[in-house]
Amino acid sequence: MFETVWIIRGLVGGVLIGLAASLLLIANGRVAGISGILNQLMVPVRGVEFRWRLFFVIGLIVGGLIAQVLVGGAESLPPSLGTALVAGVLVGSGTRLANGCTSGHGVCGLSRLSVRSLVATVTFIATGALAVWLSNRLGG
Repeated sequence: MFETVWIIRGLVGGVLIGLAASLLLIANGRVAGISGILNQLMVPVRGVEFRWRLFFVIGLIVGGLIAQVLVGGAESLPPSLGTALVAGVLVGSGTRLANGCTSGHGVCGLSRLSVRSLVATVTFIATGALAVWLSNRLGG
């Protein structure tokens, strides 16, 4: 029963992410790559481009909060500040190197059959698996 609940939650979440990415592409002609959306929010340009990006990010935050209230959140402690900073730098560097993030490459790029996105997504997954393996080996 426990596994079934998580499978259903994953399927529903995946469908919602796919629908949101498709809607953004159809309505705005834009790819739902979070790192690109956030990066462009830092540019001092205002107007329609700024507004849709701001509302997209606000929607991510509000949606996560709503999901936590309705379904419950993760039952683990947050990482230390040092760990969070190192992880943030590594993720930021990786998205810069890959010219996009997991949402841009893994959701949007793969659905458009992008070879570059396939290579990036395989690299993301392999690096994540290696990080988990190392963390478990080192007692993290």
